[in-house]
Amino acid sequence: MASDWLSTSDSGNGLHNANNTSKQTIDSIGRSLQHFDWPDYVVFAWMLVSCIMIGIYFGYRSHQKHRNGVRSSGNESEAQDYLVGGRKMQIFPVAVSLVASWVSGVPMLGIATEIYLYGTQFCYIVISITLAGLLMYYSFLPVFHELQITSTFEYLQLRFDSRMRLFGSILFTLAGLLWMPIVIYVPALAFNQVTGLSVHIITPVVCIICMFYTSIGGLKAVVWTDVVQSGVTLMALLAVLIKGTYDVGGLEEVLNRNIAGDRLEAPSFDPNPTLRHSFWIMLFGAPVWVCEGLACSQAMTQRFLSLPTLKDARKALKWFLIGWISVNVIFFMIGMLVYATYYRCDPLTTKLARAKDQLLPLFVMETFADYPGMTGVFVAGIFSAALSSLSSALNALSAITLEDFFKPYRKKPLTENQTRYIMQGSVLVFGILSVLLSLLVEHLGTVMQLAMTLSSASGGSLFGLFVMGILMPWVNGTGALYGGVTGLLVMLYMCYKAQYSIASGSRTFDTKPVSVEDCPYDYAYNSTAGVTEMESELEQVEKSIYHMSYMYFTLFGTSVTCLAGTIVSYLSKLGGSDRPKSIDPKLLAPCIRRMLWMKEESSRETPLTLRAIPKDCGQAETSDSASKQSEEG
Repeated sequence: MASDWLSTSDSGNGLHNANNTSKQTIDSIGRSLQHFDWPDYVVFAWMLVSCIMIGIYFGYRSHQKHRNGVRSSGNESEAQDYLVGGRKMQIFPVAVSLVASWVSGVPMLGIATEIYLYGTQFCYIVISITLAGLLMYYSFLPVFHELQITSTFEYLQLRFDSRMRLFGSILFTLAGLLWMPIVIYVPALAFNQVTGLSVHIITPVVCIICMFYTSIGGLKAVVWTDVVQSGVTLMALLAVLIKGTYDVGGLEEVLNRNIAGDRLEAPSFDPNPTLRHSFWIMLFGAPVWVCEGLACSQAMTQRFLSLPTLKDARKALKWFLIGWISVNVIFFMIGMLVYATYYRCDPLTTKLARAKDQLLPLFVMETFADYPGMTGVFVAGIFSAALSSLSSALNALSAITLEDFFKPYRKKPLTENQTRYIMQGSVLVFGILSVLLSLLVEHLGTVMQLAMTLSSASGGSLFGLFVMGILMPWVNGTGALYGGVTGLLVMLYMCYKAQYSIASGSRTFDTKPVSVEDCPYDYAYNSTAGVTEMESELEQVEKSIYHMSYMYFTLFGTSVTCLAGTIVSYLSKLGGSDRPKSIDPKLLAPCIRRMLWMKEESSRETPLTLRAIPKDCGQAETSDSASKQSEEG
């Protein structure tokens, strides 16, 4: 058994033959677990067909509406209906869609892998989610909703100039192209584990289906498919959690095994910035990453702006935070459950799981080996999560392509056909690019850290632009542009160095101990693996700045951007090359409006000229009528 292979000391042909025999044993076990039978395919196909039908339904409704002449302003009405649902969406589907946009296959597989390998320090990200939600609630959401914009980056033009709108749109497009390949790769990885089918065959299929219903149905199709997909995903997660906990022996046994295996941990208060996770990282670094995903993501703000009033948008944000924290708790429990199942037989050491992020699919296959269709439910759940995130990103990029890359540079209004071709064609182009880029993902480390690191490459600079616009009224257009470029270049270099060091094997992370002392099958054991890892860790004596926690990357990029923007703004004002211009108070966060109003009241002198500051400048308008009264004031 396992102990026999661990004690093998033969060399030459004897060890080689033993390893070959063991490899055949592992391969046969792996093939026996790949039992994706016809009930699984039925469940999986039902999920895909339902998404396609929803897309066709909303596409047909939109076509009939505009063919029958129900228009408010030509093709502008069709674009608004496609991109923001006519701003008449309801709170419940939007809130569910917001959660679904974040529940991609990345956290589904990535959090289980994170807890299995590194422990539960990541679980304290719920603190970060709460802090980011408060910042979004009081600072960013009131500004975006009051302006009633379609593209988030219209704000940058209103606050600074047209250069910043284009620059911000390019940054978000870059971030989307870095993130979407990971979203596509994750469900393909799970499908590969349960069927043996190559990930490079599955990824185009996933993307084609998603491109179809996104391009046909627009935001309404995306939102309502998110609702259906979220139901499938939640059902799959709860089934895995309940059945797996029962098999292990109950919740108490799961907790005991995680405590014994050093997985269940109290917050680490070590201030070392090179740790993967700590309390301080979750308090300062992670909230910026989460807020960047909320405030700067066209996919997220597009949903908030599809609601008729700010009050509705804030309610949707509250439900999003509750839903996202709840889903994360389920992910955390599943991660601990996976470790409790394999705590005496690590499938990564035995090579039963060929990749770190295949731990959860392997666990599901073993748990539901005697239940036809349940593996299909789980895989459908992963695909549902991936499709919801991918469709959100494609719809957002479609909005940006139309609103930021075409409309500002057209002298004549776009015709109805041109608008439709641009929106649907951009979905096709970005989908194809995502499939091609997904070929590189498998070489770049665990999906959770990879997703968060790459999103910081442009996300830090992008978030810095909005922070300067909404919270830093002294920054001008020149400062914002140079600050954004500086932040982007710095973060591209840092993210490249960080991921290259991981991909090349020159940088490793301390993982929690694993055991293989009770494996019920034979496997090949490489006794030099631990020595190699130790030697690799000993070589890393010198720490560079890119060795900081990946959760600090967005904070670092934002700080660099804001610092550079402030310095350049100050220098440009001293040189007289950029005169201070009046700032509409709607472009500033309510708290900043209050501060500037109080300063103006006390000194009657201010370096900024604020137009039409309402008397209730500290309060955000909660309805369209309130916004109108503010304008008239």
